[in-house]
Amino acid sequence: MTSEMFRLVIFDAILAAVAAIGFAVISNPSRKAIFVSALLAAIGHSLRFFLIKSGLDITLATFVAATAIGLLSVAFARIIHCPAEVFSFPSLLPMIPGMFAYRTILSLIKFMQNTDSKLDQVFIMDFFHNGMTAMFILFALVVGVSLPLLLFPKSSFSVTRKY
Repeated sequence: MTSEMFRLVIFDAILAAVAAIGFAVISNPSRKAIFVSALLAAIGHSLRFFLIKSGLDITLATFVAATAIGLLSVAFARIIHCPAEVFSFPSLLPMIPGMFAYRTILSLIKFMQNTDSKLDQVFIMDFFHNGMTAMFILFALVVGVSLPLLLFPKSSFSVTRKY
């Protein structure tokens, strides 16, 4: 990995951690859980970023990153005595495909406002391409984070928070 790529991965990790802290604070968890959310988001998002830059498809890279977040959240649930969902879901939120969803709606609006029938096919293709990409990324996030939580139910669901 080049120094430029390493710098980009670290920058991506920092931004994802900041976003995860913002999402985690909403549910008022312990400080440890907020730190773990930031750490998992940094690891997951930078892993996804690295895999995409290495040539992997965004959906498969998202699945791998979400699975890594799920596995690490099960491990951290045991360490800090907090349910894994408390920090796994805020860690996933920076990976929501907002740009694809935005482009889906934008292409639908352009299609509806279009008066030139020659561009109809272009707008419809954009609509379906972006919409399906967003759906598959969301599906990869859900399945990726749920698999470890369902494979290790005693480690993820039965842990209670210490006050």
